[in-house]
Amino acid sequence: MPTANSTDDRPEGPGALGVRIRRAYEPRQPDDGRRVLVDRLWPRGLSKHDLEDVIWIRDVAPSADLRKWFGHQPERWVEFRRRYFAELRVNPAVKMLRDLIAAGPVTLIYGAHDELHNQAVALAEYLGQPPPPKAKSR
Repeated sequence: MPTANSTDDRPEGPGALGVRIRRAYEPRQPDDGRRVLVDRLWPRGLSKHDLEDVIWIRDVAPSADLRKWFGHQPERWVEFRRRYFAELRVNPAVKMLRDLIAAGPVTLIYGAHDELHNQAVALAEYLGQPPPPKAKSR
């Protein structure tokens, strides 16, 4: 059964875009490419030295209110994803992340214990969708 960390083994989904997902506490792998921390808060117990090769794009993380509401409760996962995707649709930090992905493989780094219900999983899913169309100027 695939886990959040095995998305890069499947031909479709986030791994097909060159996006992988890994907990911040796992060691770097040779195929990680650019490592991007997508948490709003720095992972507990890790120093800046522990993640010295990581680009931290905290603005792509869920808002503080959404993060607190979700509280990593799996029964809120579907609604969390809906709300987070709404935030991402208007979040300029997503373009920076898409640009990194276009340049080569990217591994989204997160600190949550739950490997299936966290913002990195939702973000990888969101990034697997085509970007929303640009609004036409009048």
